[in-house]
Amino acid sequence: MAQSTHDTEASPVLYRPPPAVRGMCSLDRDAFTQTVVVPAIRVPKGVLNKVVKSLKKVTIQRPGVQRVVQDEEGDDLRLVLLDPLRVSSAGSFSEAEAEALRSFSVPQELRDYNLQLTYSNLKTDEILQAVFPEGQQVTSAFSRVGHIAHMNLRDHQMPFKNLIGQVIMDKNPGVSCVVNKTTMIDNTYRNFKMEVLAGEENMVAKVKENGVTYEFDFSRVYWNPRLSTEHMRVVEQVKRGDTVLDVFAGVGPFAVPAARAGATVLANDLNPESHRWLQHNVKINKVATKVRTFNLDGRAFIRGPVRQELPALLKANAGIHIVMNLPALALEFLDAFRGLLDPEPCCDANLPTVYCYGFSKDDDPEKDMMEKASQSLGVCLKGRCSVQFVRNVAPNKDMMCVRFTLPKEVLFSAEGEQTEPEEEPAAKRPKCEETTD
Repeated sequence: MAQSTHDTEASPVLYRPPPAVRGMCSLDRDAFTQTVVVPAIRVPKGVLNKVVKSLKKVTIQRPGVQRVVQDEEGDDLRLVLLDPLRVSSAGSFSEAEAEALRSFSVPQELRDYNLQLTYSNLKTDEILQAVFPEGQQVTSAFSRVGHIAHMNLRDHQMPFKNLIGQVIMDKNPGVSCVVNKTTMIDNTYRNFKMEVLAGEENMVAKVKENGVTYEFDFSRVYWNPRLSTEHMRVVEQVKRGDTVLDVFAGVGPFAVPAARAGATVLANDLNPESHRWLQHNVKINKVATKVRTFNLDGRAFIRGPVRQELPALLKANAGIHIVMNLPALALEFLDAFRGLLDPEPCCDANLPTVYCYGFSKDDDPEKDMMEKASQSLGVCLKGRCSVQFVRNVAPNKDMMCVRFTLPKEVLFSAEGEQTEPEEEPAAKRPKCEETTD
C-alpha cells in the first residue's frame, strides 16, 4: 500500500520504515522496500531541461532516484518528481518558480506519483533509525583510513554491530572493511585491538595525506586522519636544510613530508611495526637519503642519537625542530633534555624549537600545558612558549601542542648527563610568578 506524504502533518518525512525492520540484527535489504506518494508536475518534453533547472530547489533529491520519469499519458510528456517536504500544493512554489512555469506554459497542477523506495535509495541514518529501538542514539560516524572505516560503537549499539558495518560498507564507495575499536589506545605502541564488523580482513591501508602516500597495517600502528592539518602546520615551519628530530615518529606523518621539504630527519619509534612501516614509507616516497630511522624508546633516542647530533647542529645556521607527538606521555619525556650536553658556550639563536603534544582536561588548557612542560623541564616557560589547540578528543579533553625554544639552562645544565630516574615523589612544579601590567 502506498504511503501518502500529504496525509501526515506531524513529523513530515518521505520514508517511514516498515515496522518489520525494527530490531533487525541481520541485514535484509528487501525488507526496506516501500512505495510512497510524491507530488509531480507534468512537463512537455521540449521545455523539460529548462523547467528542471528552474525547479532544482524543489525537485526530489534521493540516492538513485530519477527526478524525471515517463508520463504514461503521452510520449512527449514527462513527470518531474518534487520533494513533498517542500511542495505540498501549487501555492508552495516560490514567485520565481511560478513565473518560470508560466513562461514555459506549464500548468501549476500537481498530481500524485507512486514512487518505490528501496534500500539503495535510503541514507545510512534512515536505515539505522529504522532498525534501532525507538529513542536509542544512532551512530553512523567513522574515520576513514584507506579502504577501512573505523568506528567507536557504544554498548547499546553492539547487538547491531554487524548490520551497522554492512550498511556503512554499502553506503560508502571504496570502503571494503569496517572495524570497531574494542580497547583503548595502548600507550606503549599507540595501537588498539579491533574487531572486523563487515568486509575483508585486510588491515594494510594505503592513504594519501597532504600529497604524501603512506602504507601501514592499521591494526598494529597508530594513525589518525584527523591530524592532517596539524601535520601540515608543523611541517610548514620547516625550511630546506633544517633538521627534524622526530621522537615518536609513528609511520612518518611528520618525518616524510619534512624530508620532502628538504630537511634532514632523524625519526624514531619504539613500536617495531611502526618502525618497519616508517622505513617503508620513507622508501616509497623516495626520501631514504634524507631520513635516518631508529627503533628506540623516546628517552633513549634523545640521550643517544639526538645527543650525538646536537653539538654540530647547534654550531650551524639551519633550524632544529624537535617533534614529540605522543600526547599521553610526551610531556613526561621533556626531562630527558636536562643536562643533555656538557656546559659550553652556545648561540641562543640556534637552540632547538620543540613541539610537544599533550592532553588537557583543565578549564585553562593553555596554562595547564605550560605548567606541565615547565615541571618536566625544571624551568618556568611562562612568557617563553606558545600553546596551540589541536583537536577535541572527548568531552572536556583537548589535544594541545606547546611550542618553545629549548632553554639553554636546561640543555646545558651543570647536572651533566642524566641517568634513568628512580622512583621518587613527584617533583614540585617550578614556580611561575604572576606578572602584572
